[in-house]
Amino acid sequence: MQYLIGIDIGTSGTKTVLFTQQGKPVTSHSAEYPLYQPQNGYAEQEPLDWWNAVVETLKAVMAKSGVKKQNIAGIGLSGQMHGLVMLDAKGDVLRRSIIWCDQRTSAECSEITRKVGRERLVEITANPALTGFTASKILWVRNHEPEIYERCRHILLPKDYIRYRLTGEFATEVSDASGMQLLDVPARQWSGEVLSKLEVDPALLGQVYESPEITGAVTANAAELTGLAEGTPVVGGAGDNAAAAVGTGVVRDGRAFTTIGSSGVVYAHTSAISIDKPGRVHTFCCAVPGQWHVMGVTQGAGLSLKWFRDTFCLAEKQTAEDMGVDPYTLLDREAAQSPIGANGLLYLPYIMGERTPHLDADARGVFFGLSAIHRKRDLLRAVMEGVTFSLRDCLGVLREMDVEVGSMAACGGGGSSAFWRQMLADVFACPVTTIDSKEGPALGVALLAGVGTGLYNSVPEACDAVIGFAETCAPAEANTAQYLKYYEVYRNLYPALKDSFSQLRKV
Repeated sequence: MQYLIGIDIGTSGTKTVLFTQQGKPVTSHSAEYPLYQPQNGYAEQEPLDWWNAVVETLKAVMAKSGVKKQNIAGIGLSGQMHGLVMLDAKGDVLRRSIIWCDQRTSAECSEITRKVGRERLVEITANPALTGFTASKILWVRNHEPEIYERCRHILLPKDYIRYRLTGEFATEVSDASGMQLLDVPARQWSGEVLSKLEVDPALLGQVYESPEITGAVTANAAELTGLAEGTPVVGGAGDNAAAAVGTGVVRDGRAFTTIGSSGVVYAHTSAISIDKPGRVHTFCCAVPGQWHVMGVTQGAGLSLKWFRDTFCLAEKQTAEDMGVDPYTLLDREAAQSPIGANGLLYLPYIMGERTPHLDADARGVFFGLSAIHRKRDLLRAVMEGVTFSLRDCLGVLREMDVEVGSMAACGGGGSSAFWRQMLADVFACPVTTIDSKEGPALGVALLAGVGTGLYNSVPEACDAVIGFAETCAPAEANTAQYLKYYEVYRNLYPALKDSFSQLRKV
């Protein structure tokens, strides 16, 4: 029997899963690492932490599974998008990676817009200049750390740094490269025009592949470190959301998913490119060759709940540890004791700025309506509802663009919560389904590896053979009506606070 491996290099940790050819998980292992925030609005990670986590998790799944290394047909890589990894001529890391949720690059976004032109930039890259994207991070290093920029010889994304460590190849693929703001998204290749206008040497960038294409093979050194066989194929893989789309079967028109990980996403597949000129949502190449996806992004989705848990729920964390359960299970139970609307308390989940629909790096988190009546359970529910309302903003933009959304799947950490899934169904006013596999991005890139190595003929064929649906949460009409009242108040808050967010940054 042949097997496939999916490696998901996330923000909080890396998860590696070994699958059968039929997509059934055999064993998995996860390893966590820290996030560094040296200043307000900054977010960085150590690329070596990612690599050490990949080595640990690969060794663990190979040892636990007992599968012979020669039976691994291929490996797929998924990862957090937009992070900047800079290497010197020897391939050594020059500085910590500036990751997706970092907000320091407002001035560089203005520089990009000035040099390329906003309208032309959207035509080529399908998005306006954004602080989260990689191009502005490159310019920030050039402007603020010129000695590091001068030594840089290779620029990679997080998962592509892992590809380099596994295979020795400097490469990327279209879905992740779409989030760098250097790719011609309609043409699915690096944009010579953007690179020229930004004065970024194209030699710094790796070769661009389609997601299922083989990009290299495991080297002897990586094989010795990980327990893999030398020569094992590694395919392009995908950015985390494009990978999750494959892992949930969202590979045809009309299909969509919501994921609540550190960030939150509403993602819809489209076979024809569709670009939102105001730039409220992102259009990227997807993992299906020759096709695209449109997605709205909430910066601080699961990150909001994790922040609340780690800051205010130490007792719940200890109780969960004593009970041997996930702390989020206890948080769900506590939040469920608060009614819809959290007794008149609203939360804006802008703790890392915001993308959809506001595109505002200055935006910050807010509890609105707080009074002496409120208890911890109300704050918990308000956080979850605020994230859900932000995702509803994303869905609203897709509907304005006439992007078809006939079915909605839920995935990510938040998607594993029945309480949160029902909230999504009620607020979205549409059924929300779950997939029988919980592996999401890891399964998605494992299937891409199956396509690349010839086990499947196409990405949709692989999904049809493997993906099954588990359960559906139908919206409750009364709940939808109740949530709508609070959502209308929520939508009024950002416009009222926009100038204050900007003023606060300048204080």
